[in-house]
Amino acid sequence: MRTQGHQGRRAMAKLIYSALESLDCYIADQDGKFDWGEPDEEVHAFINDLMRTVGTYLYGRRMYEVMSAWETLDLTDQPPHMQEFATLWRTADKIVYSKTLEDVSSARTQLERDFDPAAIRRMKITAERDLAVAGPTLAAHAFLAGLVDECQLFIAPVMVGGGIRSLPDNARLDLDLLDDHRFGNGMIYLRYGARS
Repeated sequence: MRTQGHQGRRAMAKLIYSALESLDCYIADQDGKFDWGEPDEEVHAFINDLMRTVGTYLYGRRMYEVMSAWETLDLTDQPPHMQEFATLWRTADKIVYSKTLEDVSSARTQLERDFDPAAIRRMKITAERDLAVAGPTLAAHAFLAGLVDECQLFIAPVMVGGGIRSLPDNARLDLDLLDDHRFGNGMIYLRYGARS
């Protein structure tokens, strides 16, 4: 349990938006591909460390369908950083928001039809660990509702010229740079906190 100060009060969980994007701010190119941003071992290990604070992932249908492969991936011949990522993902709770998905294929996963900002606010108060929202469409709802506390952006050294944008239009959020890191493959990590 996280505490705030010496008074023993639990700090409210953060809602974190995390994205791996191109320099021109796309998470997928015009062909829907994102292999140009695939993390190498160094980046993957860094992401694994960030995942340790997250207890619940919020996904839209498309992002969930990509990530759910980690539920059944055969880890026998996978390197340690991939095995660790899979373990962290499998043991976290997941909430999938979709009006069309009929069922979920992973454990610890709940299906919701509508994104309810009030429900997320309640979760932030009661959650023992942070929440993470992934996928730009769902994240746009969280940004526009003023729910995002932190952005963790991994910027790949590539411009793709178009595709699926990583950040929403018409959302204003003043941010403070909290951390940055440069990786050997040319990728950079920027961590921003929402200014109160």
